[in-house]
Amino acid sequence: MIFRRKGRNDEPETSETVEETAADVRAEGPFDSSEVDPAELEGDERIDLGALVVTGLPGMELGLQVDEQSGVVQAVLLMLDESALELRAFAAPKTSGIWDEVRQEIMDEAARMGGTATETDGPFGTELVLVVPVEDPEGQVFSQTSRVIGVDGPRWLLRATVLGRAAVEPDAAEPMEATLRNVVVVRGNEPMAVRESLPLRLPPGAQANVPEQA
Repeated sequence: MIFRRKGRNDEPETSETVEETAADVRAEGPFDSSEVDPAELEGDERIDLGALVVTGLPGMELGLQVDEQSGVVQAVLLMLDESALELRAFAAPKTSGIWDEVRQEIMDEAARMGGTATETDGPFGTELVLVVPVEDPEGQVFSQTSRVIGVDGPRWLLRATVLGRAAVEPDAAEPMEATLRNVVVVRGNEPMAVRESLPLRLPPGAQANVPEQA
């Protein structure tokens, strides 16, 4: 099932909206929870993780990056074949997005690691292609390529990292991009510091001892 955005007549216009350019990028998702019918968030195919509601594709596996000491869920990992999609959500100001400045910081960090970061135009706007050195458990160093996508929404930033085959092969990327399109961010109304992680939780019935991914 694909989410459908509410029409303009469904809710009154407010001044606390994201810039039109950001809204255009999200025309087909990812969505804010205020933009979809609550009934569409229900169903066995939906996975409610607190700040994020995700919908996996057939054969897709769900993993959670959990801090072993605090038990706090830090990120969502959706895996299919030899590809993965990591999702993290952060609080943002009411009037402007933060992806531009966060993107620059990621580029600076990649350079400090001895890697490269290249800006490119993608289906969700400006994204990054990172190539950074990574050490495997045997101590061998290799280059890892990933795509980092940032989507500014109403008072939130959704950061998605595409890993594995999907980072370099367009055909493998399509399922990951479709999954990202169908994410719903539940920001909530509570005040939060800019860049504070939106709270994620384990789905019902899941065990809390999920190992943290590297």
